[in-house]
Amino acid sequence: MAKMSYTLPPPGLGGMMLDKNKIPLILHSSSRTSSSSLSFISMSISTLLPLVLYLSLLTSTLAAPTAFTPKDSFFIACGSNNKIGTPDGKSYQSDQDAHGFLSAEDKYLVSDPNAIVPSKIYSSARVFLKDATYTFTLQDSGWHWVRLHFLPIKTDIFKLETASFNVYTNEVTLLHSFSTTNLTMKEYLIHVKSQRFSIKFEPQKSSAAFINAIEVSTAPDTLIGDSGQSLSPVGEFNGLNQNSLETMYRVNVGGNLVTADNDTLGRTWVQDGQYLNNKAMAKNVNVQTSVIKYPQGVTPYIAPQTVYATAAEMADSNTMVQSFNVSWDFTVEKSYSYLVRLHFCDIVSTSLNDLYFNVYINGKTAISSLDLSSITGKLATPNYQDIVVDSSLVQDKVSVQIGPAKVDSGSKNAILNGVEVFKMNNTVSSLDGEFGPDGKAAFDGKHKKTVAAVGFAMMFGAFVGLGAMVIKWHKRPQDWQRRNSFSSWLLPLHAGDSTVFGKSNYGSHKSSIFTTGGLGRRFTFDEIKDATKNFEASGVIGVGGFGNVYIGTLDATQVAVKRGNPQSEQGINEFMTEIQMLSKLRHKHLVSLIGYCDENNEMILVYEYMSNGPLRDHLYGKNMPPLSWKQRLEISIGAARGLHYLHTGSAQGIIHRDVKTTNILLDENFVSKMADFGLSKDGPGQQADHVSTAVKGSFGYLDPEYFRKQQLTDKSDVYSFGVVLLEVLCARPAINPALPREQVNLAEWAMNWKRKDMLEKILDPVLVGSINPESMKKFSEAAEKCLAEYGSDRPTMGDVLWNLEYALQLQEASAQGKLDDATTNPNLNPNPTATTVTPVVTDTTLETRPSAIIPEQTRAMDERSGTALLAQFSNLSGR
Repeated sequence: MAKMSYTLPPPGLGGMMLDKNKIPLILHSSSRTSSSSLSFISMSISTLLPLVLYLSLLTSTLAAPTAFTPKDSFFIACGSNNKIGTPDGKSYQSDQDAHGFLSAEDKYLVSDPNAIVPSKIYSSARVFLKDATYTFTLQDSGWHWVRLHFLPIKTDIFKLETASFNVYTNEVTLLHSFSTTNLTMKEYLIHVKSQRFSIKFEPQKSSAAFINAIEVSTAPDTLIGDSGQSLSPVGEFNGLNQNSLETMYRVNVGGNLVTADNDTLGRTWVQDGQYLNNKAMAKNVNVQTSVIKYPQGVTPYIAPQTVYATAAEMADSNTMVQSFNVSWDFTVEKSYSYLVRLHFCDIVSTSLNDLYFNVYINGKTAISSLDLSSITGKLATPNYQDIVVDSSLVQDKVSVQIGPAKVDSGSKNAILNGVEVFKMNNTVSSLDGEFGPDGKAAFDGKHKKTVAAVGFAMMFGAFVGLGAMVIKWHKRPQDWQRRNSFSSWLLPLHAGDSTVFGKSNYGSHKSSIFTTGGLGRRFTFDEIKDATKNFEASGVIGVGGFGNVYIGTLDATQVAVKRGNPQSEQGINEFMTEIQMLSKLRHKHLVSLIGYCDENNEMILVYEYMSNGPLRDHLYGKNMPPLSWKQRLEISIGAARGLHYLHTGSAQGIIHRDVKTTNILLDENFVSKMADFGLSKDGPGQQADHVSTAVKGSFGYLDPEYFRKQQLTDKSDVYSFGVVLLEVLCARPAINPALPREQVNLAEWAMNWKRKDMLEKILDPVLVGSINPESMKKFSEAAEKCLAEYGSDRPTMGDVLWNLEYALQLQEASAQGKLDDATTNPNLNPNPTATTVTPVVTDTTLETRPSAIIPEQTRAMDERSGTALLAQFSNLSGR
């Protein structure tokens, strides 16, 4: 169903005669007269009837789609004298019953009772020789379906095959100079702003307009969100609900045709075969629909279970390494942007975190190393991704490709369950041509004025800048020729203390630093003071480089409030980064940002409250009950999932840059979440392999390669996470200057023991006797790989996650084996020692502020050691 345009050929088209017992249906790539056929389906009713009965019995055993009850529901069979019912449960009003919606000078009702049509709604029509408007009073604004049905039936009034006309709504131009010789259905999603909604038909000069049936009905508000992912420029795209959409394609990948009566919203999903580039590269897979379980936030309205229960995966290439892409091509019109919705559901894996794959659109990476289980937490769980393809990337098609990610672990496979392609209106609110609903072209009227105003402003700015340079030239210092730089005195390139506030970080200017939405709730300073009891000292639950963290209560909910310290080395940049990062990130293992306050030059962030605080407090220094080995594994796995999402959840990826145990927080159930994104940076994307940036981070966790080259990659986070794993295992700080020289740096000290295959010697004493040796070995191997000297030798966070989950499985299997033994033989000790070790006990007492290593010690160290690097970190602003 290319471009969602059904087409029925008129008699004699292509020299083909119509048999009354056959229903030919051509699916076109366009509704224009010049459209070419994509496929032809023709089957006799005698052949079709048994198949229909069989499918009816089959579908009756499947879970019935959840029905949606629209607030607004208008279905009109234009020109018909009778009501018409359809198999998908719709009831179309007769023309007479719907006459109150129409304002027209013409009263031409035509019908062809002998026409061979797939539905009775196409056997009649309204014809307009002058402008005509249907107006509907809606109960609510928001997303609405608009479906228009056309078939140029025979009439003495006008030869409808040659009719040419425009169709507008209040919001957007739907059709311009439209004509068709075949049956065509156009489907739109309009975000209606007013409760009075109109559809206007405007015949071209000396021509006519016609319509067979109209549908206007409410769509679920959650069907299309306000944001998606932009392919170019890479980043978040906001404002989807400010656009109108035309459905171009809706494809059930790897599955059969899904008809309107089997869809939750009356949609039709076609098979993907006609769009698949090379059928030999794809293999269809399916499961029972009962296996599909929707997660919170995804409903059957997004797509029915039937779509998620089928998929296309990579076919077996009979090679050692599967390395190819499966591609689908969709013909589209240039000069428009497109919303591409991709549907995923992992129905091929047998375990979590085993499937990693890339998604490309028009040759650009849309999603890198997608791990569905890290997003959904389960298999056979639906997920969808909305990607906006800018018009600059569109020539004549939208191409979707999937292929295996370059990771060391997991299956070399990729899947796709469904694709929807929507055309987005252009700058003049048109979905067809360069004329908006007001009849003005792209650069008419106010658009011309806007261009002229911008041009004038640029010209004025250039003159002002040139004048300033001339004045400065006349006031140049006498010794300007001896200055190092001409621009150093002529051009004001350095802004000094200026910031986004317009003055220094804590000047008197009080305007908000943000002017756009989507950044969480903006609290007033009075609200924050009330929530924290005026920043009561007893309410401080944490202290960091940015400032103090207070516990507070907002709307009867406990929250964590982080207030910026004016004396801190961190300021407005970290504040803005934290807000911008967390406002576009949502994951079970990332701390959620509730809102912020920038009133009175304050820099305050409000987060969800994590009642069990940072991981470090449970490992050492706070005299808290020790964590079991299983708890430590689960906490490490949660943090790894959060980091893996950061690195792969968007095309560009995000690098945390400050991974440490104080930035891993625990909720009341000891679920771990990554926190503190003030130093985070967008990843390099596909155009580069690193981000060049000044070195920032925390002592003991900093990637030595990043320090040496000032080239940041996601492998820098991997190194830091390796240090975290050692803290979890050994329960001591990453850096402790109070210890003997060889023990100061945890990473260096632990790896020395690991190379001797004696890491159990420095194991946290409370774990002795309870940890399975194989589990510890797998865990320590993961840490060792993370700490490789060169980033290229380190694993991805997806690989680390896989190893940690394996370590947990080994521990659980060992515990279950002991339980079974104890049940079988009650005389056995229920808590046998898993391994007998003699831990090397070190002084893990923490000072409030660890002192730096003294110069004499530093000079005595080997130049390449981790402790030697520590001495060079004194200029870093770690938190």
